[in-house]
Amino acid sequence: MKQFNIQTLGCQMNERDSETISGMLTEMGYQSTESKKDADIAIINTCSVRENADKRFFGMLGQLKRYKNENPDFIACVCGCMMQQQHIVDEVKKKYPWVDIIFGTHNIHNFPTLLKNVIEQKTAQIEILEDYDTVVEGLPSKRLYEHKAFVNITFGCNNFCTYCIVPFTRGREKSRKADDVVKEITRLVKDGVKEVTLLGQNVNSYRDGEITFAALLKMINEIDGLKRIKFMTSHPKDLSDDVIEAYRVCDKLCSYIHLPVQSGSDAVLKKMNRKYTREHYMSIIEKIKAVREDIAISTDIIVGFPGETEEDFEDTLKVVEDACYDSAFTFIYSVRKGTPAEKYADQISEDVKHERFNRLVELVNDCSYKNNEKYLGKTLEVLVEGYSKNDKEYLMGRSGQNKLVNFKGDASLIGELVKVKIIDFNTFALQGEI
Repeated sequence: MKQFNIQTLGCQMNERDSETISGMLTEMGYQSTESKKDADIAIINTCSVRENADKRFFGMLGQLKRYKNENPDFIACVCGCMMQQQHIVDEVKKKYPWVDIIFGTHNIHNFPTLLKNVIEQKTAQIEILEDYDTVVEGLPSKRLYEHKAFVNITFGCNNFCTYCIVPFTRGREKSRKADDVVKEITRLVKDGVKEVTLLGQNVNSYRDGEITFAALLKMINEIDGLKRIKFMTSHPKDLSDDVIEAYRVCDKLCSYIHLPVQSGSDAVLKKMNRKYTREHYMSIIEKIKAVREDIAISTDIIVGFPGETEEDFEDTLKVVEDACYDSAFTFIYSVRKGTPAEKYADQISEDVKHERFNRLVELVNDCSYKNNEKYLGKTLEVLVEGYSKNDKEYLMGRSGQNKLVNFKGDASLIGELVKVKIIDFNTFALQGEI
């Protein structure tokens, strides 16, 4: 049996795309392998959001050439967000001419045809669409976990934040039909899935006719057998009172929300084109906490955006203190070719960026530690995902607040919801016992 290896860079959307590619290859008779060397086809699914992802990609791509030299039938494939940028495609074609298949985010459904053409014609296949009007349904998928699944509800983005390349790589916003989403989740539940994470660049903008995101959440909440619902990512400008109310009425909706703030400065937010103010953002946080006292909140923060002053940065630190985030994905701003911010003259020096970044991380970690301390002695329901990566004597899973919980237990618990009493904690995880 022929084998394939997929390496995924980027967000949950990229992970979901890799599951689709894996499902297609499985249907074609291929088997997954962790070893690129043993693979007949290697796929790198790329991300274009951060500069370090670019660097990782080209480093990984260079490694594949050795396998190509050793095995002429070895097929190298690159796809994903980076491939939606023409200058990246041109660079791959020029510097890595041995790459067999290049396709973008809008061409996943054509991958089997591209692979068949490479095998039969022995010629490179490149297919990049700028965008597409419809959502292709019914694509196969091979999930990373048997008990939880990613489910796309929207594709693309219309927000055009000045630092972000996503609207150019993922296209305009498109929503799936609500019935198709419900049918997919119903099938997943019958296949053993207990938890679904609804995905979109901005899930709050979901709309199918008169069906809003809040209405979709209520529909999904009624699916028999489903235990948990999560979603990401939310844009604060579109987080309506109806969605907040869903936390009150939907018992399967987890007590967790990822709500990117990016900056605590109104001046920087305006320059980012985020379309909300610090005051509006904090009012959302207050409303959410009023509905769910136990809710955990995570966020995204960019440090060193062009023109950010020390006062602007201190506004960000104040938001972190006031919101008291459970966790935060913190990023040092990096220029993305093709975005408006690329042309801003007032770029921040790397030394200043890193100094601010270190101060931010210290504060975020302090908040995380204080939040985790609150769980001592409490009992949480944990969906067991597998063995701990750091200690194979422990199992690990996530609580409804998305807290990482480690505890001793039998392998038969993997995929089950179990009650765990918290007996210890640190900044990044909780430790408990059955």
